[in-house]
Amino acid sequence: MNICLRPWIRLNYAMDCRNNFLIRFSRRGFSVQSAKLTQEFVGHVSPSQFNSHAYANALQDCIQKDEPSRGKGLHCEILKRGGCLDLFAWNILLNMYVKSDFLCDASKLFDEMPERNTISFVTLIQGYAESVRFLEAIELFVRLHREGHELNPFVFTTILKLLVSMDCGELGWGIHACIFKLGHESNAFVGTALIDAYSVCGRVDVAREVFDGILYKDMVSWTGMVTCFAENDCFKEALKLFSQMRMVGFKPNNFTFASVFKACLGLEAFDVGKSVHGCALKSRYELDLYVGVALLDLYTKSGDIDDARRAFEEIPKKDVIPWSFMIARYAQSDQSKEAVEMFFQMRQALVLPNQFTFASVLQACATMEGLNLGNQIHCHVIKIGLHSDVFVSNALMDVYAKCGRMENSMELFAESPHRNDVTWNTVIKALRLFLNMLEYRVQATEVTYSSALRACASLAALEPGLQIHSLTVKTTFDKDIVVTNALIDMYAKCGSIKDARLVFDLMNKQDEVSWNAMISGYSMHGLGREALRIFDKMQETEVKPDKLTFVGVLSACANAGLLDQGQAYFTSMIQDHGIEPCIEHYTCMVWLLGRGGHLDKAVKLIDEIPFQPSVMVWRALLGACVIHNDIELGRISAQRVLEMEPQDEATHVLLSNMYATAKRWDNVASVRKNMKRKGVKKEPGLSWIEIQGTVHSFTVGDTSHPEVRVINGMLEWLHMKTKKAGYIPNYNVVLLDVEDEEKERLLWVHSERLALSFGIIRTPSGSPIRIMKNLRICVDCHAAIKCISKVVQREIVVRDINRFHHFQEGLCSCGDYW
Repeated sequence: MNICLRPWIRLNYAMDCRNNFLIRFSRRGFSVQSAKLTQEFVGHVSPSQFNSHAYANALQDCIQKDEPSRGKGLHCEILKRGGCLDLFAWNILLNMYVKSDFLCDASKLFDEMPERNTISFVTLIQGYAESVRFLEAIELFVRLHREGHELNPFVFTTILKLLVSMDCGELGWGIHACIFKLGHESNAFVGTALIDAYSVCGRVDVAREVFDGILYKDMVSWTGMVTCFAENDCFKEALKLFSQMRMVGFKPNNFTFASVFKACLGLEAFDVGKSVHGCALKSRYELDLYVGVALLDLYTKSGDIDDARRAFEEIPKKDVIPWSFMIARYAQSDQSKEAVEMFFQMRQALVLPNQFTFASVLQACATMEGLNLGNQIHCHVIKIGLHSDVFVSNALMDVYAKCGRMENSMELFAESPHRNDVTWNTVIKALRLFLNMLEYRVQATEVTYSSALRACASLAALEPGLQIHSLTVKTTFDKDIVVTNALIDMYAKCGSIKDARLVFDLMNKQDEVSWNAMISGYSMHGLGREALRIFDKMQETEVKPDKLTFVGVLSACANAGLLDQGQAYFTSMIQDHGIEPCIEHYTCMVWLLGRGGHLDKAVKLIDEIPFQPSVMVWRALLGACVIHNDIELGRISAQRVLEMEPQDEATHVLLSNMYATAKRWDNVASVRKNMKRKGVKKEPGLSWIEIQGTVHSFTVGDTSHPEVRVINGMLEWLHMKTKKAGYIPNYNVVLLDVEDEEKERLLWVHSERLALSFGIIRTPSGSPIRIMKNLRICVDCHAAIKCISKVVQREIVVRDINRFHHFQEGLCSCGDYW
């Protein structure tokens, strides 16, 4: 051996010994001393003696002990010493930043690394995926492939898990082809990831082929396939495969049992479920949370609440889910006392309730008419910030309504930011109770009247609103500013904007609520210039415009297509009135720009928003993209919406319709598969009309109405008359591959036309016809109703999900801009 090398060998040996001591020392929990020794150690070694292995071990120790600050300190030390890490150590450093959720630092480090391999890419892809930054993760995978790095099983399982997280399992086809070419299809890890991807997009048949192709199936593979069957309602196949798995000698794990219990529930094979329960008991998996909740679901759905309670007593109770589950089942089974008692036990066990727990115990309070407990829970949910949750809010409304506190119930309804069908049903009950209260001559207050009027406004129920207005005239409350403001709002939202203006003009004095209600009312009716004239009058008074005023003004500009005025008002709001824009102002501006075709400017404005854009901003951009057929930007907008609200059915439908318009049927099928897998159902088109206090509702092609023959006769007559008047059907509205004659037939059975035909028959000649619709009115119905208004010489008011349309003499108040 060359004598000149011996000192270096001895020094390296000493360094290795010191490193091993350092690692052993740090693993015993002495992290501060470990860092100190690291600093001392590196301080005595020259750059030429840089030991990458020592740093790699120290960084790994930081990851294991979750000490990112120490890891950053080591990174600084490494940079001071020239950053001469090998690739193995660079990847550990990258992993440290990813695991610590410092993705910006991780991305910067990744770009600065002198060399990268497959592990580098996969590490950062996993970090992006865990932080729901899916687009960056996909782009990085494409870059990995483009740069020619190795595509190994580790890569494929990572990208397939990413696709599952994105709800884009159907994109696994392309990855599967690549896997097949490289011969990885028989790998158990890759195969199981493929099964998961095909499971989420409903391709059970392909998943089974993949499963059969795995050479050495492990427990995860078997469980993946059982779960695939159970999640896709192939319950018999799930139980059969479970039996085969047991026969070949594999013992089920907690996820296997949870899926098998779901299959038993789907088949209503409760006896089989009890047998599987016995199997779980032998392996002690009944102590697992997933298995425990699946057991509770099985026993409660079988109708045996006592068995469910026994199963509950056997499982761990540290998590909120089993408690919430049992409280909900007791409340739904009219065992309200038991539900409340279990809630108290839960609180004694120091388990924190969630929104579902509170909703269930409030349901029990409503059944028992337990107002005191309901009040206490209301106070508690306000303290912890759950009062705005739709489930909690609905349950509270129900408690107050059933306990005779209509004012509180309606006030909660008015303040509720999120409403669903349960919300509406609850407030309808409360409104009926209010009318009953008046029948028994119980004295109402101005708060009661205003709350009831707000309920009528939300329900678009004009006739009850008129009755309540008549009652206020008989009292002194018709001059009360709170009641008159509620009247303006009620008339505007029920389609009678002239009556809203009449109430406004008769007021002794208007406050900011009065002006705002009138501005937003005109905006809602597509009368943008009228809204701006009211705003100009407001500025002549002492009342100062606020944020809500400018929401109404900007909305009016957006609805009327007044681009220049809208931009001027937006600037004036900031510069002249000192009002900082909120998300509602930005949403109006995005819609104003996007609807006018300035999609690039709308995107630029979104980028300039100083806070996180809300789902409403992206919905506004998506709506504009649909109108202007910008598919790529529409796809991105839809993805942003679905990242925030994965169950949003309107976004799925808009995306599907946009693809259908472009004849991209594969994309349409993909969107519909995703909807089916996620349990998202398209809301059916529904139109309704109120005649003499009775609401008549219609769906597309509805034949259930008792007077369907008369309605069809009127439709035929209108069809004939409008054709003679120059109406030409727009076949592009029907996104089906059928003949034009069939498309025309389908157009004439849209729900709004059925409601209109019935309204023409059952309302006095010359009187206005008011129709409500739960979706946006279609282009062809808009053109047809314009023509019908001229033919029958009637004013027709249609309120769709966005605004009012006043049809008269062949014209619409929106000016065909909506």
